[in-house]
Amino acid sequence: MKVNVNSAREMQNIGAAIADTAQVHDLLLLNGDLGAGKTTLTQGIGSALGIKRPVKSPTFTIVREYPEARLPLFHMDFYRLENDDLSSIDLNGYLTEPGLVVIEWPEVVQAQLPQEFLQITIKRVDDSWDSTKRIIEFEPQGQRNKAWAEQILTLIEKKK
Repeated sequence: MKVNVNSAREMQNIGAAIADTAQVHDLLLLNGDLGAGKTTLTQGIGSALGIKRPVKSPTFTIVREYPEARLPLFHMDFYRLENDDLSSIDLNGYLTEPGLVVIEWPEVVQAQLPQEFLQITIKRVDDSWDSTKRIIEFEPQGQRNKAWAEQILTLIEKKK
């Protein structure tokens, strides 16, 4: 399942579709190069969940919590996690919280994650530094996540 994206606004709209269809305990894994749009997508999720403050990249903090959202959002970025050291983060605790967990750079902690999740890979269409064209690929694992991906794609189509 793939979607073409031509702007940051479209990326945020896809984030909104994710938020509008997310349920408690959903796990979203985001893959893509630096600057691919993972945080932009998450900003769209946050806005649609009713978060009023800026949704920022958790690259340096590892985790940003937004408990005030309609569905609490836990945004994680494991890019800077050294030696797969999760000792400072209660990952299992976050996964059991009644909210949505979004993880950037999940391959660093893949062995510690549940087997059911929705994975999204964001790929640049060209290499120019200012291009916003992307291809987003949905890779659901498990029945709930297959249904979730289909709901997201249906909502994206309706908004076109």
